[in-house]
Amino acid sequence: MAKMTSLEVSGRADAGKGAARATRRAGQVPGVVYGGKQAPTLVQLDPRQIMKELHRGGWQSRVYNFDVDGTPVHALIRAIQFHPVSDAPISIDFLRLVPGHKITVPVSVVFKGEEESPGIKRGGVLNIARHNVDVQTDVEHLPEHFVADLSKLDINDNIRWEDLEGTANVVPLVHEENFVVASISAPQVEAEPEEESAASEVETANPAPEPEKK
Repeated sequence: MAKMTSLEVSGRADAGKGAARATRRAGQVPGVVYGGKQAPTLVQLDPRQIMKELHRGGWQSRVYNFDVDGTPVHALIRAIQFHPVSDAPISIDFLRLVPGHKITVPVSVVFKGEEESPGIKRGGVLNIARHNVDVQTDVEHLPEHFVADLSKLDINDNIRWEDLEGTANVVPLVHEENFVVASISAPQVEAEPEEESAASEVETANPAPEPEKK
């Protein structure tokens, strides 16, 4: 299983819109933990924890560990709702992880070796086709991320699914065999402005007359 990140989460007793609004007035974000063939569990947590995870990136495949009223929980963040004006988180859903269960999740791709890439050193441009890959896997083998090593890529080379590190025991949900994740394209050569080029042609075709000798 991917490395777990701890959160400070507490339970809440009441459900409903009124209870959720009261939780927000108290400075907390209401949430629910569902799945695992168990009854949903109502929770609440500090919005700063949620924003911290969002800024880190890759939160959709990160496993979170917290305790709710003495019961340990391993879960994924499945959905976050935001205020339409302030963009502050106002609700969060967690998916409870249970050993032996299959899950579908987007896993982020981490790129390394850009400084060593011969293609990038020669001015090539890195084109990323997929920052995340949707996969199916069991809970025990959920990767934290995939790694794409660019260190040996030259211009016109690419990284495909089979080149990624960390793909053992997962099945990609992409309808294309061995799809491209990233590539190095040749640097673009800027053409001369058309007006300047046209003016140059006219000047060449019609050279200025030499001044008359006195």
